[in-house]
Amino acid sequence: MDFTFTEQEQRFADSVRRFALTRLLPDYPKWDRGNAFPRERVRELGQLGITGLSIPAEYGGTEASFTMAGIAGEELGRGDISTTLFLQVGMIGGSIARHATETTKREWLPGLASGEKIVALGLTEPGAGSDAAALKTTAQRDGDHFVLNGEKASISLAGLADAALVFARTGGEGARGISVFMVPLDRPGVSRRVYRSAGERMTQRGSLIFEDVRVPADHLIGQEGGGFYQVMNAFDYNRAIIALACIGAAKQSLDETIEYTKRRHTFGKPLAKNEGVSFQIAEHLTILHAARMLAYECLARRDRGEPHTKEAAMAKWLAPKAAVEAIHCCIILHGWMGYDQDLPHEQRLRDVMGLEIGDGTPEIMKSIIARETFGREFLAYR
Repeated sequence: MDFTFTEQEQRFADSVRRFALTRLLPDYPKWDRGNAFPRERVRELGQLGITGLSIPAEYGGTEASFTMAGIAGEELGRGDISTTLFLQVGMIGGSIARHATETTKREWLPGLASGEKIVALGLTEPGAGSDAAALKTTAQRDGDHFVLNGEKASISLAGLADAALVFARTGGEGARGISVFMVPLDRPGVSRRVYRSAGERMTQRGSLIFEDVRVPADHLIGQEGGGFYQVMNAFDYNRAIIALACIGAAKQSLDETIEYTKRRHTFGKPLAKNEGVSFQIAEHLTILHAARMLAYECLARRDRGEPHTKEAAMAKWLAPKAAVEAIHCCIILHGWMGYDQDLPHEQRLRDVMGLEIGDGTPEIMKSIIARETFGREFLAYR
């Protein structure tokens, strides 16, 4: 399998990396320390084509490959890994393009593609995380509206979003009773709470609460009862993008550490001449490279329309774990300076740790790998 980027893909990677290192990296600490993330920065992502990667050209998108989305995740991760969450906007845009009414498409897709609008994914609940089929939020039909009640928890971009794709139960128990709705977050009955997270603070992760929120019936995305399967289909490739975002952040820390160890002298020689230092970096570069190839294999399979659920879970389990270990190593190799907020490593560590949880914990990823390997009948739970 050839993983060489095409000329177009390489140009895109180079342009996103320049943006990440010149525009995002210098401001990376600001959003962690309480400054509001400017919407203008999201519009800049739109100008690069990043927020429109999964959106059809007729609505202002770029209709790029899934591999291109992975490239964007990896390169943005070098500058500010939290901005890779705006790639989720493209994923949501793709779902809207495939399943929404024409009215909803024209109302939302151009703004999503340009970065003018932000839509969050409202799936997880306080009592239903990885077991998404157990969610309790309800949507009851009332004439030409649905009435939503419930709470969504740990929602990325909850404090920033203009709307959310909200998954709610319209039918019986299990996955087949779940539908999805486009819900503008300025509607009466909607409230939000932003968490005090250890990392990824720029994304304003939080809760969305719906109390008798009336949503027009034409805001239904796809068929009633089809919401769960729509999101599960999107999660597969999104896990590979998360993996690449973590790898990008870790590789940036390693690059910075390599330069530091060349300059820093102890006992009359550069730190890099100590095998105890250089061998650690060599190990982390090797493991991250392997995780990177796995993630791009997943996206190549998606581009070809081939099964990729197992590969996505493998990448999502391995890459954040490897990235955390690599960044932790960089902190140690910098000594007391690495533990200080003047350098970006400790923030990257906190941000990447959050992505070990988001879109499925390591345990859930291993259960998916086991299911795809042994078959569903051998799972401990069914």
